[in-house]
Amino acid sequence: MNSSKIYHVKSGDRDAANILTDFSFPWLNYPAPDTEFRAWHDGETFSFEFQVEDHDLVISESNDPYLKVLESDRVELFFSPTTDLSEPYYGFEMDPRGLVYDYKGEFHRKFDPTWHLESLQTRGKLTPRGYQLEGSLPISSLIELNLLRDRQMVTGVYRAEFSHKSDGTIQQDWISWIAPDTETPDFHIPDSFGQFVFEDE
Repeated sequence: MNSSKIYHVKSGDRDAANILTDFSFPWLNYPAPDTEFRAWHDGETFSFEFQVEDHDLVISESNDPYLKVLESDRVELFFSPTTDLSEPYYGFEMDPRGLVYDYKGEFHRKFDPTWHLESLQTRGKLTPRGYQLEGSLPISSLIELNLLRDRQMVTGVYRAEFSHKSDGTIQQDWISWIAPDTETPDFHIPDSFGQFVFEDE
């Protein structure tokens, strides 16, 4: 985990939330399109929002519910109970429609897609600049999963940025809050996580 990367989850509503814009293409040498993330809580619910600039949306029409998300542009949140991923962590990948691919993961890249967090609520919508993704879940769910400890949570914030190539194929690029120290794209490592600190009400 990158301990220098800390995001403060303020108590209150959306207007009180800190706006995180520190996103990049870790494996490309040019600036990433704008991504804004904000999160807040009211003591009972953890809420979050992504505002994404994307002028070439890729939205899959696959009949497979997993591929429908994984073949689309999307934003992602990973939550882990440990900084070294020595215990199972949880991934939530959410497309512009608000569809979710969620799973339990074990290091390294062992996924259980049969796991679901029923209490997660999401809503997506297209905007003139791209799309917006809103979500919320009970803080009790974070506590039950042993993710929120002493008002801190190990968290990764990511984006899959897909685009159409001239030959009809899809270019897949990856945006992250933290640039992992790897030669090839991989978010499922401790280096890609930072820390969310929940402020008191």
